[in-house]
Amino acid sequence: MEDKLLIKIAMEAREKSYSPYSKFKVGAAVYTKSGKVFTGCNIESASYSPTICAERVAISKCISEGHMDIEKIAVVGGNKKISYPCGVCRQFILEFGKDIKIICAKNYESYKVYTLKELLPNSFGPEDLD
Repeated sequence: MEDKLLIKIAMEAREKSYSPYSKFKVGAAVYTKSGKVFTGCNIESASYSPTICAERVAISKCISEGHMDIEKIAVVGGNKKISYPCGVCRQFILEFGKDIKIICAKNYESYKVYTLKELLPNSFGPEDLD
């Protein structure tokens, strides 16, 4: 799947955001090596701690449906600048692969593509527990 199409899907997911407190909508779309797409949006809570980011929603849906073969994830936030995954999401993505491509976008015309190593250098992952 082309990156621009995955961004478009993430933009559609963003519209389902439940963000009454921050008013900052985020959408994410995960693409697996087996060709499946899973989407997510940020979901906020009045007590803040239970709030979950779009990336973790999309990945959780992917994993809970039995797909561990994540190839890439597109993340789209506000319309003013490119959005990036937060630190917690970067760590969460690492759990499922250091080679996952991360597409950080403002829209499908303005985006940047990173490796997880670029966004989370010197990370701590499952292999560090050995």
